[in-house]
Amino acid sequence: MKEQTRIIRNLWPERERTPATTINPPLFKGSTVLFDSYEDMARAARREYSGITYGTDRLPTQRQLEEAIRDLEGGAVTRVFQSGIAAIQTVLMAFSKSGDHILVCDNAYAPGQRFCRQVLQKFNIDFTLIPPSVGADIEEYIRANTVLILLESPGSITFEIQDVRAITGVARQRDIVTVLDATWATPLYLKPFELGVDVSIHSVTKYISGYSDVLAGTVTTNERCSAVFRKFYKQMEIYTPAEECYLALRGLQSLATRLRQHEQSALFIAEWLRTVPLVDDVLHPALPSHPEHHLWKRDFRGSSGLFAFTFRQDYSETQLAAFINSLELFRLGYSWGGYKSLLTAAKIVRATPSRYAGKTIVRLSIGLEDASDLMHDLERGFAFLR
Repeated sequence: MKEQTRIIRNLWPERERTPATTINPPLFKGSTVLFDSYEDMARAARREYSGITYGTDRLPTQRQLEEAIRDLEGGAVTRVFQSGIAAIQTVLMAFSKSGDHILVCDNAYAPGQRFCRQVLQKFNIDFTLIPPSVGADIEEYIRANTVLILLESPGSITFEIQDVRAITGVARQRDIVTVLDATWATPLYLKPFELGVDVSIHSVTKYISGYSDVLAGTVTTNERCSAVFRKFYKQMEIYTPAEECYLALRGLQSLATRLRQHEQSALFIAEWLRTVPLVDDVLHPALPSHPEHHLWKRDFRGSSGLFAFTFRQDYSETQLAAFINSLELFRLGYSWGGYKSLLTAAKIVRATPSRYAGKTIVRLSIGLEDASDLMHDLERGFAFLR
């Protein structure tokens, strides 16, 4: 046998195909997946083969992440996506068609709203934005051709909570698919299927990965919606890089421990902010002062590290810049859920009436730094506004 042939043949000998037993799962990469026999390949051609057929057919690392999330969610099927917005977009397409109408909560992820406006409407799929604190009054917005309701509870900027139980009760009677972006609470602190939701979405980029170095999202459906979703996902040949799935699995192992720290630190800072004379509203669902606190207390098992506040005074951009740029521990950056504390500040524009209209929303993503250090950092910053 020639040397070049031996190199190729011996790259991964059959006798070594069983990997070593390691704590973390192996990372699989590849396009071609080998069949053990022609009979297996023939079964794959007839769609009777249960194994993996190609690199886009969800390699083992991805399937392990999917099963871990599915088990946490208590759903029927989970699929992983390249990002949270990719998960939202795919769900919207999977469960709607030309001529349909969907409802989108006005505090839902802005790129998802833009997708409805700029893409779905091009294909004659209409949508209506509904109030962020909607509940049983969802009936007022439903049309004869409404097929889907997209919720985000709480919203990740203004933190309104929907009465999900009431909404799903109405939707089920009309055979409307309900979708909930539950990223804020993670699968540990909110169980969407127990509230009657059909489809649960998570941005794995946030708390599940935990280190701000992963882009991924998941969709989990109940049994009712699983067949439609599974078929659409396979048809689109969606897959997520093995490295992202591996890192997400690693982050998942410490999610419970990290989330407890995020929760405790955020509550400590939120309660302190309520005593600061410059601060007006503290937008944290776990605080009794939050307008939908009763819904949080009923439906959620805990809170995370993301919340916001408003000022009593409308400061100029120069004044806000002086406050924000003085901070040492809070950095400026989009996204949230990582170990590093982040801040954003902006006035929001809603299509529906908002209790925070015209106010600057300062959003804090509380990381894993010591809470007292974060408090002192904010306190130093407030000095620039006094």
